[in-house]
Formats: sequence, C-alpha cells, structure tokens
Amino acid sequence: MKFALPALLSAVCVITSAVLPATANADHHGEKGGKTIVETAIAADGFDTLVAAVKAAGLVDTLSSEGPFTVFAPTDEAFSKLPEGTLETLLKPENKDQLISILTYHVVSGKVPASAVVNVDEAATVQGSAVSVKVEDGSVLLNDSSKVVKTDIMCSNGIIHVIDSVLLPPKE
Repeated sequence: MKFALPALLSAVCVITSAVLPATANADHHGEKGGKTIVETAIAADGFDTLVAAVKAAGLVDTLSSEGPFTVFAPTDEAFSKLPEGTLETLLKPENKDQLISILTYHVVSGKVPASAVVNVDEAATVQGSAVSVKVEDGSVLLNDSSKVVKTDIMCSNGIIHVIDSVLLPPKE
C-alpha cells in the first residue's frame, strides 16, 4: 500500500517535521492555533541539527504552511551517525539542492498517524522516492535501518514521528 504524496510543499514539511521533538508542547489535537511542525522542533530538545538544516535548505516557510504533513524527524544524535564531514558539506550553499532532496525524503504528504504507518509497506515522500516501512519485533523500521523511536507528535499542520537515523534517498 502506498501513500500519495503532494508536491514541493510536502517536501518542505518533511524537513519541518524532522525538527519537531517528541517532547515539545505540541497541539495534541491538531487544532488551529497549535504549534507548527517547525515551531515544535525549535521548542524541543534534540532537533538543533534538523532545524539548522531546514533553515539552510530554505524550507521553514514550507514546513510552516497549512499542510498537513507527516515528518520522520531525525534527532541530533541521528545526524551525528552520518560519516564525518557529511553534514558540514550538506550545509554549504552550493549543496542546497542535495540537502533539500534529503530533507524532503523525510516528509510524507498528509497526516499519517502511527496506527496507519504500521499497515503499509512503503510511503511516497515529497522528494519523490518511496520509503520502505516494516514492523519487526514491535518496532517500525524505515528502509530496514532507521527505527521510529517516538510517534504521533501532533502539530497544527501535521504530525511528527522521531527516528534514530537520517534517511538517504536512493541514488538516481
């Protein structure tokens, strides 16, 4: 089963979701007036790298828009698992397109709660490539390696699921 993904706006939302922390004071009902994905990520501990990447990619406005978006948000620790120098290289202005591609690969169009994620085997991302989804030993794995560690952080414009590693889109 696949999720249909919207266009570039959804990709930006993925980035914003990545920034959102699981412990932030998010709007748990998705009502207007709650914090956006970006605001949630900024307020939470552990998403400084994601927020910096979203800013460097110019995705703040997109991920702050109406949405809804589902963001698989890597923590600071997840970013630290990348090979040495990778993050610094991605944050350079000349690599903005590659950074946008990686960040939008973490975003799915629509509001997809954990209860729905476990019923699919892949999800289309705003970036354009699909992420595989597998439930193994009670855990949800994306692309067989990134574990979902916290789910259903509700925001005014979507939902955030926290992951323990950065997802990299397939090479074309």
